[in-house]
Amino acid sequence: MPRKEKGYLKKSQNKEFARVTWAFVLLFLVMMGYLVYFNLFQAADIVNNPFNPRQDAFTKRVIRGRIVDQNGHVLAHTEVGEGGNTRRSYPYGAAFGHVIGYSLPGVRSTLGLEMTENFTLLTSNSFFLEQLQNDFLGRKNIGDTVETTLDRDLQLAAVNALGGHHGAVLVMEANTGRIRTMVSAPSFDPNTVDVTIDALFQDEVNSPLLNRVTQGLYAPGSIFKTVTLLEYMRQVSGYQDFSYQCFGSFTMYDTTIACFNHTAHGRVDVGSAFAHSCNGAFIEMGLRLNLTDFQATAWELLFNQHLPTVLESSRSSFAVNADTGVAEQMMTAMGQGQTMVSPYHMGLITAAIANDGVLMEPFLVERVTNHTGSEIRSTIPQVYRELMTASEASRLREYMRQVVTDGTGRWIADAPYVVGGKTGTAEVGEAGAMRSHSWFMGHTNIRGNELVIVIVIEGLATGDETRAVPLVRQILDAYYYR
Repeated sequence: MPRKEKGYLKKSQNKEFARVTWAFVLLFLVMMGYLVYFNLFQAADIVNNPFNPRQDAFTKRVIRGRIVDQNGHVLAHTEVGEGGNTRRSYPYGAAFGHVIGYSLPGVRSTLGLEMTENFTLLTSNSFFLEQLQNDFLGRKNIGDTVETTLDRDLQLAAVNALGGHHGAVLVMEANTGRIRTMVSAPSFDPNTVDVTIDALFQDEVNSPLLNRVTQGLYAPGSIFKTVTLLEYMRQVSGYQDFSYQCFGSFTMYDTTIACFNHTAHGRVDVGSAFAHSCNGAFIEMGLRLNLTDFQATAWELLFNQHLPTVLESSRSSFAVNADTGVAEQMMTAMGQGQTMVSPYHMGLITAAIANDGVLMEPFLVERVTNHTGSEIRSTIPQVYRELMTASEASRLREYMRQVVTDGTGRWIADAPYVVGGKTGTAEVGEAGAMRSHSWFMGHTNIRGNELVIVIVIEGLATGDETRAVPLVRQILDAYYYR
């Protein structure tokens, strides 16, 4: 064979060898990359999956760790009986049902911190000599302790405020993201889930296993006017000059929408329209909006997308787009129509307003320690996203303060702490059987940005725009007067 042909054949073989080699190298890098990604982002979810059989192996050698509140009050712990038998105990029963969850023999937990922190609770980081001794003697090691951001006293105050109502309460810190209270009612007693689980799943009327804070979706009513107002501020350069004469209802074509109790608010500007929750004024604002831009703002405020949370949550929905009709545009501007939100989502928006437009990453776990108190890991507050500018947030805080001093939130105006907020009533049901959900979203100590509170009360008789406000006062009084 001529030398040229041999040289060509050798070069061709070298190229093929190089291609195969690089293909294997690329495949190896992809596999390594996936392993890194899996360990960083997916491993905890796989381990915490309630159907993972590895959990059974953990329980054979580790006593499940405790869950405590921010002050060390025990919210969940494991009792060890004769013969080494264990049972999970929840000292406050239904009060923490949804946020803590449950973990009982024969029942797979599918909610709360018992699920999301399952691997942590079944891991022991006690001193290695202690572990060696326990292994040698055939004793179980004690699992790590999850120290939460929850406030026991504030949680119990929220439970008492709701009383027998169905609804939800969320309290969090705007400038850190710490969740202090998460109450959903009706709840369930995690101590008896092994007996009641079938009935709980079958109760479609009350849905006691549904965490209404993060998973419940409601028509927002007038609290959505906060979003409409933000968009109006963004689109209309002279928005402060807005003026509207309210006669108690607004009519366009064949659609008539009344203000609450057909109240004629008279001449209102932006601040008084927001403070008195004038439907007609906000419909007037809504009809002036570019709907494509309105849709973009809703997206910036986390509508139609996953929310930052360690617990399972529902997506809020905002259906307005460039093709939306006038009637739906009118309803949406005042918080009705097809818009649906969770209390948790409205809490995030309120937190951003209170924190100069910046939403902090919400979290429930402050730190993890071993059973002797040595810290294993802790959570550092961090920024999630800027939802609006500091100027926009400042102006919204002013309008929310006016709601309390001069508007529908006057029940709390004389409190020794400063509160700004927005009330709302969302009508649900059919004609002749109409009921209302009463809302409040707000924040305390505007300059200090201490707390954000959102409350919704379900299924009230239509006719009370401010039913949630006294309950907010009751909860905040319990916080500031203890």
